[in-house]
Amino acid sequence: MSAAPLDATRDTAAAGRRAVVVGAGFGGIALAIRLQAAGIETVLLEKRDKPGGRAYVYEDAGYTFDAGPTVITDPSALEELFAAAGRTMADYVELLPVSPFYRLCWEDGRFFDYVNDQAELDRQILEFEPADVEGYRRFLAYSKDVFREGYEKLGTVPFLNFRDMIRAGPQLARLQAWKSVYAKVADFIKNEQLRQTFSFHSLLVGGNPFATSSIYALIHALERQWGVWFARGGTGALVAGLVKLFTDIGGRIELSAEVAEIEMANGRASAVRLKDGRRFKADMVASNADVVHTYGGLLGASARGASEAKRLTKKRFSMSLFVIYFGLKTHRPDIRHHTVCFGARYRELISEIFNGADLPGDFSLYLHNPCVTDPSLAPEGAGAFYVLSPVPHLGNADIDWEREGPIYRDRILAYLEERYIPGLRDDLATCRIFTPADFKSELNAHLGSAFSLDPVLTQSAWFRPHNRDDKIANLYFVGAGTHPGAGVPGVVGSAKATAGLMIADRAG
Repeated sequence: MSAAPLDATRDTAAAGRRAVVVGAGFGGIALAIRLQAAGIETVLLEKRDKPGGRAYVYEDAGYTFDAGPTVITDPSALEELFAAAGRTMADYVELLPVSPFYRLCWEDGRFFDYVNDQAELDRQILEFEPADVEGYRRFLAYSKDVFREGYEKLGTVPFLNFRDMIRAGPQLARLQAWKSVYAKVADFIKNEQLRQTFSFHSLLVGGNPFATSSIYALIHALERQWGVWFARGGTGALVAGLVKLFTDIGGRIELSAEVAEIEMANGRASAVRLKDGRRFKADMVASNADVVHTYGGLLGASARGASEAKRLTKKRFSMSLFVIYFGLKTHRPDIRHHTVCFGARYRELISEIFNGADLPGDFSLYLHNPCVTDPSLAPEGAGAFYVLSPVPHLGNADIDWEREGPIYRDRILAYLEERYIPGLRDDLATCRIFTPADFKSELNAHLGSAFSLDPVLTQSAWFRPHNRDDKIANLYFVGAGTHPGAGVPGVVGSAKATAGLMIADRAG
């Protein structure tokens, strides 16, 4: 996947037709594809030895573990990306349907299978609270309304000036965007466990359900619209398919290519220099790296970089994650592909995760068991899992994860063994952890945040770092730190918004 660098002495591309994209996460790859397909010579630089960013892949003893995002909710956005390059997605990757979308479990033994079947949803809701059957229907209608306004109309439109925000204002007001996701769900649904069922989605993009704008209720409608999918071979297979698409159409990717600096000349980004000394000349630079790292680290030598980094560090950042990847010697088909394990507390625990100065004593977990959908991810008859626990970022809780990580791991595995996976520890074949400290060191994530800026209303749309820098005319951003935000549909949408700007600026 390596190619000769586009160095300062080489000038084979026409003016304005050479782009460098820093970071090969979903957003960076999607942007690179769109630029290359538009005739812009594009090189994609990735710090790690594999592409994917948060969607990295670990392989241990015959087990394949997707490191990060495993929920695909808008296959049409991916199909559009392949179509933009004149190709068909089915020739590169196969998406498999997942049902139920999620199983939500509580410590009292109750569970809810969130499926894309209205009659089955009604039946289950009726068992929790009869009055909530009609309440759910009204919530779904609201979610669809938000989906149309927030995702279909604005999800791939860059907010570059405050006028864009003002134009969106009346619809945001009509949809009561100042309310939190949980508060809006509570307007329709009485039962507390059902309120948790339909408000937890904001956690998937790093948002506190009690603080994140109700606009993020659109995730529910998005899932009902297209379903939940999983790539055969894992999310890493989807990443590999996208990278192959990029190189098939002439794109260049450099792995183990850690960026040291985005060089400036005459107020513009002029080149990207790697830590190993290689230098890539550029007419346009886009960063899929962490926004604070981009400004403070890669542009720290410039006045703009230093000032913007200082401004951003005063913002609120999403929580972090503690992840355990573990392989079992036996397959556990009774564990659903996506399982959410709610602890005894909800509001109080989430408050401690987002605002607390210590590691909470309890946890709520997301358990991933992909082998029920694709057994190839583990040796025959075995199972590849990961479990993640939302935890405070390093700026709130300065935890020594080298010491606490193994202790926290053992607590979580014991909890899973007691309640969900009997005999887990005796069945363990392989195990590794990923902590907030790893988010900081491996992914350059500010404060070890797993999702960049907290997606509250005052840090969304125009209030989020823009898809094009306000001062450096040929510097662009893509991924979770810019509009519209985190999650696979979000970062793929950000790539479309940013590519539109870059292509238009090239033409201009």
